Amino acid sequence: MANPGTPTLDQLKVFLTVVEVGSFAAAARKLSRATSVVSYTIANLENQLGVELFDRKTTRKPQLTDAGRTVLAEARTIYSGIDGLRAKVRGLLQGLEAELHVVLDVMLPTARVVDALKAFREQFPTVLLHLHVEALGAVTQLVLNRGATLGVSGPVGAPAAGIERIAIGNVALRPVASPDHPLARAGINAPGAGRNHVQLVLSDRSPLTANVDFAVLGTRTWRLADLGSKHMLLREGIGWGNMPLPMVQEDLDAGRLVLLDMPDYQGGIYSFEAIYRTDTPPGPAAAWLIERFAAQADSASAA
Repeated sequence: MANPGTPTLDQLKVFLTVVEVGSFAAAARKLSRATSVVSYTIANLENQLGVELFDRKTTRKPQLTDAGRTVLAEARTIYSGIDGLRAKVRGLLQGLEAELHVVLDVMLPTARVVDALKAFREQFPTVLLHLHVEALGAVTQLVLNRGATLGVSGPVGAPAAGIERIAIGNVALRPVASPDHPLARAGINAPGAGRNHVQLVLSDRSPLTANVDFAVLGTRTWRLADLGSKHMLLREGIGWGNMPLPMVQEDLDAGRLVLLDMPDYQGGIYSFEAIYRTDTPPGPAAAWLIERFAAQADSASAA
């Protein structure tokens, strides 16, 4: 049996375009070529590979054969790799960014933010930094919409297509309330006790995780737009809720808040990832910032 030949990138591009638009004629218009050229290119590709990619006999429009569907998956992988290579080289040719838009998850501990940004200012004094702070899926949404080049995101459920993710540590979440809150006064609570009291919940302004609840136990919830408001209401005894431990540690030490003993929820880990679009890889300044956040996580795990 003869070995299949090696297709060219142009042949793969024509093949992918035909699949995308649904016909040879539409592909010809999109590629600014004659329909006969598109048909000839596909025929050559089939001859090289030794398989029929499209069923042209039983349907008016070309339909992928079983072999065509298998080739399609590999062709997409190859072309995506080429796009990624070109994007990375483009980033190298562009050199240092003149400005950088960064969006951070509101749960990221203040100490980590201050450490990274102070060091960034010293390392890249000429780079203008635009800083955004968002919650939940709004971080990923801003990166997807090109409102930010780099993001530090928490968990958002299903991964978004076209986004690269790099793990950079986590923060502990703990249920807390004011000392005079019924859940705090009870000491050890019975399972389900949290459902009987208002739970303060951070709301999401993004469609990626809209209507998706994270660690919500209460049937009575107040939705808040920002973490600062949630923190303030917790200290005033208006409800209970989960908070990043570093953000409330001073309140816990001073007795303004207490950790709740709830057998059905003792807290959890909120993981962080540096994210960016795969077609817009980080330049030198953004890459350095990712490395700084990753080094913070390494230091914390080694401690």
